Amino acid sequence: MSHSKGFKTGRQSIWSLLFSVPRAAAEAFGGLTAAWIASSELRRYPKDLAWNEGAARSITCLLDKTAEGCQRERAGQTMRFDPLLRDSTAENNLGQLPAQDHLLIQRIHEAVTEANKSNITRTRAYLEFYEDYPEIHWALLAHMVSRNAGWNMSDLQSGLMSDLTDNRFKSHLYRFLERCNALIFQDAYPQLLLYKFSKQKEQSYFHLLPYFHVSAFMSPFWERFWIDRNSSLLTVALIINEQNYIENRVVRHPYFRKNVLDAPSFQLHELARLNQIIFPLGDTRCRHDLFKQSILPLRPLVGLTMKHFDDPSTRIKAGKSLYAMLFGYEDIYRGVFKYVHCSPHLGSRSEYWPALFTTQRNKTMNSLVESKELLQSEWLTNGHQLYSPLLEDVWHDTEYEPIPRFDWFQEPTMLRHLSKPIRPFLVDMTHAHRTALERTAFAHDLSGHLNP
Repeated sequence: MSHSKGFKTGRQSIWSLLFSVPRAAAEAFGGLTAAWIASSELRRYPKDLAWNEGAARSITCLLDKTAEGCQRERAGQTMRFDPLLRDSTAENNLGQLPAQDHLLIQRIHEAVTEANKSNITRTRAYLEFYEDYPEIHWALLAHMVSRNAGWNMSDLQSGLMSDLTDNRFKSHLYRFLERCNALIFQDAYPQLLLYKFSKQKEQSYFHLLPYFHVSAFMSPFWERFWIDRNSSLLTVALIINEQNYIENRVVRHPYFRKNVLDAPSFQLHELARLNQIIFPLGDTRCRHDLFKQSILPLRPLVGLTMKHFDDPSTRIKAGKSLYAMLFGYEDIYRGVFKYVHCSPHLGSRSEYWPALFTTQRNKTMNSLVESKELLQSEWLTNGHQLYSPLLEDVWHDTEYEPIPRFDWFQEPTMLRHLSKPIRPFLVDMTHAHRTALERTAFAHDLSGHLNP
């Protein structure tokens, strides 16, 4: 009798979940309407990204190697050229460098190693660099994207996501996210530090880029930036470079293809929040000045949803859109800048939505009605919030295999991305992010009922 009663109760709970789907769909549609309205407000004060088309074409010609390559590029063709093997040449010439250059290379290697310990240290290093050198727009963009990587890592051990996949896949996915985050930093941060030293000495030290295994692709962009300080062109170049840097080292690596990107569980995570990149806005009051009249108790978010992560062109386009959004709209830049200075990055989503998330497990909701609770309330009361742990409480530093040393720039196909970033039109992600959270909670609750 008790078994029959329990089965009936469980079946009723499942039906209750299913009956909530139409309401969730209606809220999602209403959220899309609200997102368009909020986006129009955020776009009120556009900023010029000051793209230098002449410099872009000049560097494209240089990278194509010959004037004939430029003519073919303008005709819509491409010219294939041999790989640029600079690493071995740089190592052979290391002994010919002045003592000052030797010392600088050593100091930069030490600084990179120290700052590359974890997602937390990398994210902090990006922001500190941007504060000192705001002309390097990419540093702030990298800081915000790195925050998202940390949140995604913590999600794997959160109250909702931890029950949806097994520990083995969570470990694989964490290694994938961490490896991407670490390798981008390993490649980009020495470039930033070379710029820092060049400014201090008031002369270019970019001839040392090969000694840090930086692609030949980046050299002309840094040399040009040293002359004209065109932030947009350098930012786009760094976006292209870093996404190609991780392509064969991580995304196409057989281990990560088999255990992460081709795994069925990865599709579930893409349906959740893994493919959303969000930039919170506002200061510690948890609302942006633009939303003074809003009754929404959640900090507004901007960003985008990226599909097909395994396609480098998709990642590059997403990076350019995020950059154009961040530096192309005054209100968004101002809101992000306020947020990063009032909310240190520790890897928990409670940093931007403390009305929904908490880092304290004993104050979280632990039930199979979390999706219902989210549908009924804009925020959750103390003791009934969602668990989003601090990153360093649930994941620890991991040793990895040595980084493969090769130059990704072996043909000019990626030069097609060297164009002025276009400011996105729909930028608000507040409601879309909330909808994704409800969708994850629904999957969590349904899984709990089907697998008690």
